[in-house]
Amino acid sequence: MACHPQESVALTALEQALVSIMRVFHTYSGCRGRLRKADLKALVNRELPQFVQEIRDPNTLERLFRDLDADGDKSIDFQEYTTLVAMVTAACHTSFLQGQ
Repeated sequence: MACHPQESVALTALEQALVSIMRVFHTYSGCRGRLRKADLKALVNRELPQFVQEIRDPNTLERLFRDLDADGDKSIDFQEYTTLVAMVTAACHTSFLQGQ
């Protein structure tokens, strides 16, 4: 699998979306490569305002974090982050179809 596209080749819409998903994760995880609770809250509130209700309640954040942290290491790695992306995408799919 070639994960580093050639610069001279235009990316498809899906490839651009995948690159965006990766960039957003690394913007919030920084050099750690893992999201802490505050990082996850900032990511959801800033990057998904039209798809996910703003996280204000600490219990909501705790529940989301616990659900995503599959290995229980108190951080969200890229694999666990993709679970969030898939869940939001699947949940919004029906609304998207109804709006077309």
